[in-house]
Amino acid sequence: MQLTVIIPTLNEAACISATLMPLQALRARGHEVIVVDGGSVDATVTQALPLCDRVLNSAPGRARQMNAGAQAATGEVLWFVHADTDVPVDSDFLIQQALQGDPLWGRFDVRLSGRQPLLRIVAWLMNLRSRITGIATGDQGIFVKRTVFTAVGGFPEIPLMEDIALSRALKQHAHPVCLRARLVTSSRRWERDGIVRTILLMWWLRFAYWRGVSPERLAMHYQHG
Repeated sequence: MQLTVIIPTLNEAACISATLMPLQALRARGHEVIVVDGGSVDATVTQALPLCDRVLNSAPGRARQMNAGAQAATGEVLWFVHADTDVPVDSDFLIQQALQGDPLWGRFDVRLSGRQPLLRIVAWLMNLRSRITGIATGDQGIFVKRTVFTAVGGFPEIPLMEDIALSRALKQHAHPVCLRARLVTSSRRWERDGIVRTILLMWWLRFAYWRGVSPERLAMHYQHG
């Protein structure tokens, strides 16, 4: 079961090499890594080129970029990884094992990179909520069999909440496999904007999306939150 790892980027030269280095072991085992750049003006593309199989150019927008990567992918399983995320070197084995038989999609647990104890609680709550609701976030590294990803039409090309929308669509086919192995994602936004303030913002965004507020309006709040 071949994987294609799809990584959307935009001006992320500071972290792209660290994200791609653990994926070299997967490439050596025959899996594919595609970086989809949304118009970086820094060294992101230059640093990514020797560490992936393809770099694609796309109009910016995480959903649009991930869909472009999925269209170009050759793998039976698509794994969407954010550019500020560190993955386990044996993650391909974990995904392949998780998708044996009937399961169609899943995600990892997540840990935030910072050392503040409150960040551990935040990550624990994120993982617990995901297990209860069957909704995964992009930080948790959603993986999905290509056939079902195509069947639901891929990511809706909206500026925010594309991961929530995809999860809802995939849940109509199957509940996700929730792996306890952890991806480590950057906590820089939490630390920059304040942990409690960011928690409240995220809760408000999810509630507003559930109430039907448009992703376009939510994206404006997120960017200026």
